[in-house]
Amino acid sequence: MLPSCYKTVRNTVKLVCDQNDLSAKLSLLSRIVPANPTHPVLANVLLTAETGRLGLAVFDLNLGMQIWIPAQTEESGAITIPARFLNDIVSRLPSAPVTIQTEGISVHLACAQGRYQFQGIEAEEFPGLPVIDQVEPLLLSAQALVSGLQSSLFAASNDESKQILTGLHLSSQPDSLEFAATDGHRLAVAASPQPTQTAEMTMTVPAKALRELERLLARQDVDLMVRFDPTQIVFEFATDLGTARLSSRLLEGQYPAYNQLIPRQFARQITIERQLFVAALERIAVLAAQKNNIVKLKIDSVEQQVGLSAEAPQFGSGEESLPAQISGEDLEIAFNVRYLVEGLKAMDSTEIQLQLNSETTPAIVSPLAGRKMTYLIMPIQIRA
Repeated sequence: MLPSCYKTVRNTVKLVCDQNDLSAKLSLLSRIVPANPTHPVLANVLLTAETGRLGLAVFDLNLGMQIWIPAQTEESGAITIPARFLNDIVSRLPSAPVTIQTEGISVHLACAQGRYQFQGIEAEEFPGLPVIDQVEPLLLSAQALVSGLQSSLFAASNDESKQILTGLHLSSQPDSLEFAATDGHRLAVAASPQPTQTAEMTMTVPAKALRELERLLARQDVDLMVRFDPTQIVFEFATDLGTARLSSRLLEGQYPAYNQLIPRQFARQITIERQLFVAALERIAVLAAQKNNIVKLKIDSVEQQVGLSAEAPQFGSGEESLPAQISGEDLEIAFNVRYLVEGLKAMDSTEIQLQLNSETTPAIVSPLAGRKMTYLIMPIQIRA
């Protein structure tokens, strides 16, 4: 049996909650539920009925989340229900009160004229989410955390064979929190001012966990308590109904010394309007996607413009020219167009700066205002 924190909780549950509240939270939680769980109960969501509220929790032994919604509770207790099955039903119900009632492990759900019944699993089978109470929490603002995630998380790797690169490296600086992510072809480093931090941190958190945290914090203006030990991290924040929690296992291994990869001097510098650049790249990307996702940039210092071009032999070719402020000699260089677009979209500045040395060395893209961010992207060598 899995370790549990619910051995003394009654399985009897009877409550009424709002369909919209329940559906929104189940949609969020269902993303965490494993497709092929190692134990049947890990495919379930834990429902904990207490006076005036309903707790919903999922846990795959690496990543867990618990959140609360309002409920009119007649009988308090806990039960686990197949998460995706419940989500699929509730999301299709009309916007009306939902009644949930149990008889043993048999769960009955009713809304308007609909009636559903399915089998649950006892709450005592559900593993308890990690709790780290022994250490002083690090205090972070949701706004600072989300800002850093939006500026870096997109660059994390999806290649599980390089597991450490599937995470985002977090490190506290004297007056900021630094975020870094790389997949070996690009590197995003961002910093968020963090005047409220009270502890030092250096760790690599799975990108999947932080994407779910970003969704959980959407439109939340709160302060988070962050506790961690050598293997786990727990994010918590207070709501009107209780504490929302996300926990994640940390990634093991040494994260690359990414600061050593960033050039400090550049022979060429280009300033260009960000939205104009993004729009042109997205048009060129239609052709680039037909072959190899490569876009060529021609830096013309005399005309003070950047030319974009892509070729797809079976379809055609495309070219565009954009005005820019350019210092340094002319250069032709090629990039993965998707990498360029993703980095530019993570910035919120009207203008960006592109710094280059040669067609084979890393380029740096950075915003001229807004969120502090450094985006390194490796060029692609084109064989003649």
